[in-house]
Amino acid sequence: MAQLNMVEALNLALKQEMARDKNVIVIGEDVGKDGGVFRVTEGLLEKFGDSRVFDTPLAESGIVGSAIGLAVNGFKPVAEIQFDGFTYPAFDQIISHLARIRTRSRGRFSCPVVIRFPFSGGIHAPEHHSESPEALYVHIPGIKVVIPSSPSDAKGLLVAAIRDEDPVIFMEPKKIYRSIKEEVQENEYVVPLGKARIIVEGSQVTLISWGAMVVKCIEAVNELAKKGVSVELIDLRTLSPLDKEAIVNSVKKTGRCVVVQEAPRTCGFGAEIVALINENAFLNLQAPILRVTGFDTPMPLYKLEEYYLPNSARIIEGVNKVMNF
Repeated sequence: MAQLNMVEALNLALKQEMARDKNVIVIGEDVGKDGGVFRVTEGLLEKFGDSRVFDTPLAESGIVGSAIGLAVNGFKPVAEIQFDGFTYPAFDQIISHLARIRTRSRGRFSCPVVIRFPFSGGIHAPEHHSESPEALYVHIPGIKVVIPSSPSDAKGLLVAAIRDEDPVIFMEPKKIYRSIKEEVQENEYVVPLGKARIIVEGSQVTLISWGAMVVKCIEAVNELAKKGVSVELIDLRTLSPLDKEAIVNSVKKTGRCVVVQEAPRTCGFGAEIVALINENAFLNLQAPILRVTGFDTPMPLYKLEEYYLPNSARIIEGVNKVMNF
C-alpha cells in the first residue's frame, strides 16, 4: 500500500477506472493540460488522450448538459466543476434533467454522470470558492450525494460513484485535499455508497459528521477520551443514500447525539438527521440532540473564516452540554 493524500487517491481512482472501462471520460475546465485546478486529473490527458480527457469552455451549465447527453448515449462522464460555488449555474441542468432522466424515460435510460467538485472552507479562498451546498443536492430526488473524509475512502467511493448507473454528486473537502496522508490500497476496491463508517466506537454519546468536519471531530474525540467521555464517531460518507440504520442503532445505544456540519445552520442536513433520530429513537434519548454548525451567513473572507468553521473546542462544548443535561 502507498501513502497517499486525497488528491493522489482520487487521481489513482480515475486512472484505474479509465483503464478498466473505455466509456469513462473526464470533462471540465482545465482538466486536461493543466490537470484540474487542484491537479486531481493530472496526467490523464497524456495517458488516455484528448478523446477521453478534454477541456471545456467556462460554462458550467454546458459542462453538465454535455455530460447528460454523453451519459444517455453510453458514456460514463466524470465532470469536474472547479469550485463549489460554480455549480449553481448548472443547477437547472442538475434538477430538471440529470436527476429526472430515469423517471422521465420510465426506466429506458440511465444517466451515469459523476459531478466532482471541491467544496467547503478552510483555505482562505475568495467568494463562491468555499460553499457547503450539500443539503441542496440531497433534497433533489434522483441523485446521490457522496462526501469522503479520508484518502482511502475517497478512492473507493469515487470508484463506486463511477460504476453506479445513477447520477452522483461527488463533493471533495478541499481543506483536507493534501493535509492528510494514509495508506491506500493500490489495487482496485469499492467503498459501497450508503454505508457509514464508525470511526470510533463509544457508549455515552454519538457524534455524527461528514467531510472535513470529521477531522475536527476526531480531534474532539481524542480530547474527550482523556476526560473519560466515551464517544461513538460516525462518518456518514454518503448523505444520499443515507445509512439510517447506523445512526439510529448508535443513538439507541448511547442515548445522546451531537451532529456537526460546516454548512449554515438553518435547513442544513444536520436538521434531517435530528428529525430521523426523533422519529426512530426518541424514547432512547437522555438529552436533546445538539447541532454544531456554521452560521446563517455567507462564508466570510479569511480573517473570520476560522471563527465561522466549527472546531474541536465547539464540538467538545456541544458534547459536554448533552452529557450534562
